[in-house]
Amino acid sequence: MGEYVENPWYYNDEVFDPDEDFLKSYVGFVYCLTNLTENKKYIGKKLFWASKILPVTKTRLRRKRIKVESNWKSYYGSSQAVTHLVEGGIHFRRDIIHLCKTKGECSYYEAKEQFAQDVLLRDDFYNDFIGCKIHSKHLKYK
Repeated sequence: MGEYVENPWYYNDEVFDPDEDFLKSYVGFVYCLTNLTENKKYIGKKLFWASKILPVTKTRLRRKRIKVESNWKSYYGSSQAVTHLVEGGIHFRRDIIHLCKTKGECSYYEAKEQFAQDVLLRDDFYNDFIGCKIHSKHLKYK
């Protein structure tokens, strides 16, 4: 399947190592990082794919936007506190909570999990804010 990762992602308590065909059917996922030393957590979302813009060339007169795989395999969240701890050698378990087929679905499930866990009211979460703006049309599959 995929490549070896020192600190893998887990989905349903199994190492998540999908092939590219599997990834093409999903946009991203909602995850929970757990600090194994302090049992402190972080809930967020990550997209499997990113846009890359190819510049104009002599043979191509317009910029071209292509999809490329994101850095999800090595990702530890956007929290500066978590990033600092990872760089300092603290180990985190990385669990995928939801696989999502649209960006809107990722945003919806991220906010739902954050509110359900009361991440802003508890001291055992790194989350500092919950930001979302989701329209029902964003949740529909194409």
